[in-house]
This record gives sequence, structure tokens and C-alpha cells, in this order.
Amino acid sequence: MTLAPTVRRVLGDGPFAEIGEPALAVADERSRTVAVGGDLGHIQWSGSGTADSRWTGHRIGVYERNGLRCRHLVRSRYPVRSLAFHPARPLLAVGTGDYDGGYLFEGELLLIHLDSGDVVSALQYPREVLGVEWCSETAFRLVLAPCDGWENPQAHEQGHAAVVARPDWGSVGQGVISAEELAAPAEPVRRPDHSAEARRILAGLAASAGRQWSVRRRVWAVEGTEDGVVLAALDGVLAESWLPSGDLRWAVEDGEGGRQLALSSDGTSVWTNAERRFRHEGGHRERSASRLARIAVDTGQVLETLSPDVFTVLVAGDHRTILRPLDGRRRRTERLLMFDLDVPVAGPEVSRFDLFNHPFAVRRGSRPYILDGSDPEEPHRDKWVTAMDADGTLRRLFPHSWVPGEHHFGGPGVELGQSLVYAGTVHHGQGLQPGGAYVVRRSLNGSVQWQYRTDRPATALDTDGHCVYVAYNSGVLTALDAGDGSVRWHTELKVDGAPTTALSLAVTPQGHLLIGTVDGRILDARLGRDSESQASFLRSPHVEHRTSEGGDEDGLWR
Repeated sequence: MTLAPTVRRVLGDGPFAEIGEPALAVADERSRTVAVGGDLGHIQWSGSGTADSRWTGHRIGVYERNGLRCRHLVRSRYPVRSLAFHPARPLLAVGTGDYDGGYLFEGELLLIHLDSGDVVSALQYPREVLGVEWCSETAFRLVLAPCDGWENPQAHEQGHAAVVARPDWGSVGQGVISAEELAAPAEPVRRPDHSAEARRILAGLAASAGRQWSVRRRVWAVEGTEDGVVLAALDGVLAESWLPSGDLRWAVEDGEGGRQLALSSDGTSVWTNAERRFRHEGGHRERSASRLARIAVDTGQVLETLSPDVFTVLVAGDHRTILRPLDGRRRRTERLLMFDLDVPVAGPEVSRFDLFNHPFAVRRGSRPYILDGSDPEEPHRDKWVTAMDADGTLRRLFPHSWVPGEHHFGGPGVELGQSLVYAGTVHHGQGLQPGGAYVVRRSLNGSVQWQYRTDRPATALDTDGHCVYVAYNSGVLTALDAGDGSVRWHTELKVDGAPTTALSLAVTPQGHLLIGTVDGRILDARLGRDSESQASFLRSPHVEHRTSEGGDEDGLWR
């Protein structure tokens, strides 16, 4: 039996880590707490987008002024626009919302009970709440965006101010504030940016506690070395190194940050690639030059940098690394770029890449694996799992989807013996459906040994040979028996009692589990096992399991 992991240490920790990039902060002298609204960002990059389904990075954190402990952490569907503490009750009002990009201004009025942590969404219908203010203990003023922007070019500069009264706001239930109570004429409204002030407040509070504050977000990749060093790639950092003592040894900064890590065969250097998104400059849509760097593990020195003409993802296996171009929008096929430590050379042709269909980052591969579409005109259809042989040729192994009629999106994977274990989701016109996410183990001839179905997509997975460890964007971490796919354990990831979500995983040579989180931290966890799990695992084919991964009916914890 394998036991749930125990966190040994937290690397990259700091005050207010849970809320990511702050948008708004309000202090309450009466309760000696501070409320912060922030954003952890999407969990999607140019090389993979499947884990972002049903995800929201918007957070509201309530912190104690003394010690800065996170007392409550609430996930919001929409960005935080306003915060207001009740003048007498342990109650926080939160206005949230956003424009959907084409028609509606949607959002919520959240009431957070600071004694219990319970959250109430008080509006009958979704509305973007721009401002909240307590007029008294019983009266409350809201400023709401227009319902929609239909035939109203001034909609983004207007708002509707309404005062709502209740004798006891502590007893207000779900959806009880009606649209009629919010009816008010439109008037000009400012939408100020409070992020600079929020940063100043958080930096000041941290300094008063003798600590430093800075924003860390989204650890996209983690790796452990033979000598206990921890490597990570994250937002704003191409790669960084942590010593076994827990001290940061070096960090290589980058404007957007690293997304993948690939250790060299001798472990002395690591390849990493930087994210490069399109930006609008001077009326043109431009992307910065691509950057792939090989960095010395011991010193952090950039040994060499590659700048191919197109943005690429790293595909590693058998101590080889190849590059797959991502900029093939106008081309039916692209050529892989193959390199060791020299200039890349043209390799075999593969289908055009898209970030939902073709991600297939396989860990511990004896050779590189790629998802390749068989139809050049529609490369997202009829995808095959292919492997690159030693001579550089691609060989088809089996169709990516094993279920007739199901279209499967790509996801993370790992090679395990003569099989692949990989995660993905099933395409549906109305979005991810219950049971539409999976982890499957398949022999290299394509036969299914087991599958495990869930409601939320996986962000990362790895194995130690006994268990397959799978992280989900719900914040759940699951261990599946490598032999039959049965569940060994579930756990909801938390740091000091506050929930978090794993974005990357790696089992280290020492048998620890490294967990890179969406809020910029790296958890070093010890995996507990009894003597039975040290033995060879069983192989029982064709076992299917199904579970629902945490959260409420909309996949949100509050």
C-alpha cells in the first residue's frame, strides 16, 4: 500500500503567494485582516492548452495582519473588481465580473463569511459588479456594469448604481437579490486600476512582518537531479536551481519565463525553452524571437542559446532532444528539428501543431514520442502516437483515440515498461463533460491495459514504477496503481491549510515527488510505502475506473 505524500519542505514560498498577481487589496482595522483579490493566470501556454478547461485562476485571499497567515482562500469565476468589509459583522463583500468579449458583462456579488469561510453568491442573475460599499450595517451600494453591450458603444464607460437593504446580511442566501432591486439609470463610471496600490500595500505589510514580497506564478516544469538539486521553470524565470539545503543557488530570468526542462544525459546541463506570445506593437501582431538555452546545472551559466526561425517545443527521449515547430498555421506540414549540442538540422515531416490536439510531453521516454495527424488538411483528425527511431525516422505505433467516435485531445504522458501512460480529454461541442477526462495505459501495440476516467483534466503525471501520480486542475493529486489503474489514494493539495493546484510533477532519483504549483511554489514531498508496494506491481488489463474530481457542480471550490 502506498500512502499519501508528506510535504518535507516548500521552495519559493512567500507571503500572499496564494493570490498570484494582485489586483486589489483592502485592509480592515477592526478585524486586523486584509483582503486581496488576484489572479494566478491561465494554465495554458503555446505548447499545451488542454489542462485549462474549467479552470479559473482568480482568487480572493483573506490574511491576518499579524503573521500574514492565509485565513481563507476563495476561487472566483471572474476577476475581482471590488472589496468591502462589513462595518460590524465578520463579512466581506466581493464584486467580480468581466466582459465576455462579444456581448455580456457577467459576474457575481460574493459574500464571504469570515468566521466560517462559507461563500454566498447573492445575485439572482450574473452581473459584473464594479463597485461595492457598505452605507450602513443594513444598506449596501453596488455599481454594476450594463447587462450587455448590444447597440451601446458607451457600455464600457457606464454603470448602474443601486442601494440594496437587508436587516441581516449574515443570513442572506444564494441568488436572493433580484434584478428589480438593481434597476437604476446608467451613468458614467470610472474603472480605476488598483494593482499598483495593491502591490504597495502587500509590500508594506510584508516589510512590517520582516519579510519580502514578490510575485511568483506557475511552475511549469520541475526536475530533480541525482545529487538532490531541484530545477524549475516558471513565469519570469527561464530556469532556477535549489540546493538540497533549500537555498536558491541561481536563477536565469526571462521576460515571460521557461515552460519545459530537458536534462542532458550526464546531468551537467539542462535545456529549457522560453514562452513567446504574440503582442500588438504599433498596430502589428509580433512575437519576440524564440529562445532555447542550455544552462549549466552547477553554475547557472547559459552555455549556448538557439534561436530557430519559428517557436518550438522540446520533445525529449533517449537522451535526444528534438524541436517541433508551432508556427505552422499556413503550412500543412512542418519538419522536426533535430540536434544534440549543435545547430538544428531538418528532420522528418509532421503535421501542423495545435495546442489542444498535439501536446504529448512523454517523460522517461526511451525515444521521442509525437502525436501526428494523418490528414495534412485536417491534422487534428486521425492522430497517431508515433515514435522516432534511432535513425531519425518516425514510426506509427497506434491511433491516439482507442474509442470509436471519440476525438481525444493530447496531454502529458510517461513511458512505463513496454507501454505508455498518458492523460487527455474527450472533445465535446459543449465543453468538457462528466467522465470526459482520462488517464490510460496502453501497450506499444495499442491495446488498453487500463483506463481511469474523471471530470477534470490532468495538468501533469509521472511514475515511480509502482504508482502513476496524476495532478488535476481541481487541486486533487491522485495515485493510481501502475499495474491495474486502481486508486491508491486521493489528496487535495494544501500549503499551510490553503488549497493549491499542481501544474508540474517529477519523481526524483531519491524517490521524492516534486510538485510545481500554479502559485509559484515547489513542494518536495516524501512518498510513503509499506513493504508490499516495493514488490513488482501486478498487471491486470482492461480495468476501468471512474471518479468525480472535487469541487462543486461548476468545478469550483470556495
